[in-house]
Amino acid sequence: GGGAYGAAKAGGSFDLVRFVQQPQVLARIVSAIFALIVFSCLVGDGYTSRPEDPRLFCVFNGNEDACRYGIGIGVLAFLACIFFFMVDVYFPQISNTTDRKYLVLADLGFSGLWTFLWFIGFCFLTNQWSWTRPQDVYIVADSARAAITFTFFSIFSWGLLLTFAY
Repeated sequence: GGGAYGAAKAGGSFDLVRFVQQPQVLARIVSAIFALIVFSCLVGDGYTSRPEDPRLFCVFNGNEDACRYGIGIGVLAFLACIFFFMVDVYFPQISNTTDRKYLVLADLGFSGLWTFLWFIGFCFLTNQWSWTRPQDVYIVADSARAAITFTFFSIFSWGLLLTFAY
């Protein structure tokens, strides 16, 4: 047996190649990249202005909440990926089964919540994009579509992380 939450395997040396080849580490890296793409598309090209009005507005139907939501969940997902990546690095060194259990449950809960939030984000951004007038966003349309696309991909990458945590 491996013990509770892999506690019998605690200790030992760190092997970078073996670590990076773990499926949950690869899924976490992919999820971080997707989150980075989503929030960078929205921060970089998520706001535009009209020729007659110099004020910036969100490209998703002028709904500021759509841009804020995408940026918010993207930034938090990226930071969470970094945090859980560090947990993955130190996890084999943790011998206390209670600590290991709480880390696994935190990963499980956060991954489940973020899978749901990415789904909500995809629905919200897609809905707002469908109501956006093409003449308002012809320059930044590709960034908006990329944010929607990678929000959709993030549903599955976080779902995969949820599966690995389970």
